[in-house]
Amino acid sequence: MITRILRSIEALQQIEPDWHELLARQAGTSPFQTAHYNQIWWSTLGGGEWEQGDLWLFAGYDQADRLIGLAPLFIAPGEQQALRLIGSHEISDYLDLIVDAGHAKAFIEELLTQSMQQDGSAGQRLILDNLLEDSPNIPLLEQVAKSLGLKFARERTDPAPLLMLPSSMAGYLEGLGSKQRKEFKRKMRRAAEYPARVTWRLADQANTFSDEIEIFLELMANDAEKREFLSEPMKQHFRTLALEGSPEGWIKLAFLEVSGNPIFGYLNFIAQNRIWVYNSGFDPDHFALSPGWVLMGHLIEWAIQNQLEAIDFLRGDEQYKNRLGGIDRFVCRLTIES
Repeated sequence: MITRILRSIEALQQIEPDWHELLARQAGTSPFQTAHYNQIWWSTLGGGEWEQGDLWLFAGYDQADRLIGLAPLFIAPGEQQALRLIGSHEISDYLDLIVDAGHAKAFIEELLTQSMQQDGSAGQRLILDNLLEDSPNIPLLEQVAKSLGLKFARERTDPAPLLMLPSSMAGYLEGLGSKQRKEFKRKMRRAAEYPARVTWRLADQANTFSDEIEIFLELMANDAEKREFLSEPMKQHFRTLALEGSPEGWIKLAFLEVSGNPIFGYLNFIAQNRIWVYNSGFDPDHFALSPGWVLMGHLIEWAIQNQLEAIDFLRGDEQYKNRLGGIDRFVCRLTIES
């Protein structure tokens, strides 16, 4: 195996076609692992989560110079100094190494050997956040780390509920069980009978999307915790993600409206034949309508009609995710150090 360490944004951009081909060969990947998302994240360092960092992309190639493994890392400085995955960790729900299965063990051996030899404390610690617990890379990382005499720790961090979709809305409702099915129907019926007209829509017009994302950010800011979260760099992250993702079709905003006024919004990825529910915003004047539940009900029906396989609610323990049929999976953090 031929390995290279790429240290510049220009190098990241240059390997984007190879990155895309490598990712396409993998099963179970997420939008957070694409080259484009990684470039967007890096442009604001996670919406300001990190003040600075140095790229450290570890790439493995076969003898035909085909990319067979990639660890898109950066050196995080300060008290948290370590090698971390680009995207770490707050606003990127799923992260992982990207590597062909047949080369995974050899790639991980090279990665751990070379990362632990880097100068400074960053070279003595590797922190991998938000790996789904069923990732095939986890047991290999543990096996190789221990064979090299390195310390290995694994910590479960967040639930990440997943809703697998049946072929019909009737099948979905049947799968909810009696209590949740009645609640779902009651909330949807109440919206249909609301004194003002309740509608929903997908914002998919590129020429208006810059206005749509501002509406969504205003809805987000109605929550005190999210208002604090929405620093200027974080707003820029959302704007860039939406404006660059919308024309390509992998970002869609969904709005619930009362008399034509948006009262709830979901920012979603559409990728790998599923919806990935990234964030939400609301108008507190319409809580009685259960707007998040109602809008998600419409999204579930839309997804079934368009033959999508799943709705991934991403990280978080909000109760509605399970009440709407999401089954918990979990993500974890790995720490490897000398």
